[in-house]
Amino acid sequence: MSIPYLSGFTVKPLTISGLGVVRFTDGTNEVTPNQLQCEAYGYTYNKAEGTCSVFRFNTNLNRSFDNSNNSTKGSQNVTETGTNNTIIMGENNTVKGFSRNNIIIGSNNEIANGVNNANVFGTFGEATADNSIVLGGNAGSDYLGKRQSIQLIYGVKTTDGTKVDSYLNGITGSYFVVPENTAIMFEADILAVRVGGTGSGAVGDFKTWIETGVVINKSGTLSVDSSTISHSSSGTTGGWDAVSTVSGTNYIMSVEGVADTTIEWVSNIRFTQLKTGVTL
Repeated sequence: MSIPYLSGFTVKPLTISGLGVVRFTDGTNEVTPNQLQCEAYGYTYNKAEGTCSVFRFNTNLNRSFDNSNNSTKGSQNVTETGTNNTIIMGENNTVKGFSRNNIIIGSNNEIANGVNNANVFGTFGEATADNSIVLGGNAGSDYLGKRQSIQLIYGVKTTDGTKVDSYLNGITGSYFVVPENTAIMFEADILAVRVGGTGSGAVGDFKTWIETGVVINKSGTLSVDSSTISHSSSGTTGGWDAVSTVSGTNYIMSVEGVADTTIEWVSNIRFTQLKTGVTL
């Protein structure tokens, strides 16, 4: 935009942001105008924010436009900006925004910002992972995520004998984050199937495990205690292994194949969570 200097002023408008905020220039540098400078050019000055605007950005209007394809039934439900294709049936539920394809049935539940394809049922359930199924079993006096079950899928492909992480939803670098001061009992059903490679055995060889245990976050430090049994197998599966581990605040399913063998791994993991509300 090219606007001439007004008489008596050494700054003039330079740019207007998508939110309507006007930035000025002194001819060399970009500057923030004061109230006198802003209003002299016909704009509106916000004293509380110290900004100069062409218009006031209306978050409620933006929310209305962004959320036009959601369906809510019940009172005090909130779908924040960027929520799409979401269904809510109940009361006092919140979808934090920039998410899609979620379902909530119940009361006082919440789906975290940016979470997609989650299903939350019950009371005070909290979904923090894509493609998760959450059942909140809490009283009206409890808090978000206190007692709940969570179902997740981890997966990865291996081609050698290196122990590697499998990932939440098979997305590299994605893990379930265990909340602070929270204990989680888990049961993992793990299936590995050979799909290629030149090593001993054949395509279609498989092995399964069932692992149970507890992962606990004590003031930001995770530990895990578990036991695993090999449930069934067919073909050449020696050296194949799977075990739950932790890193930082992430729950990890670690798997190990063998050389020259391509294996697909999937883990169906069920968490029973107790967010204690005290320092562990």
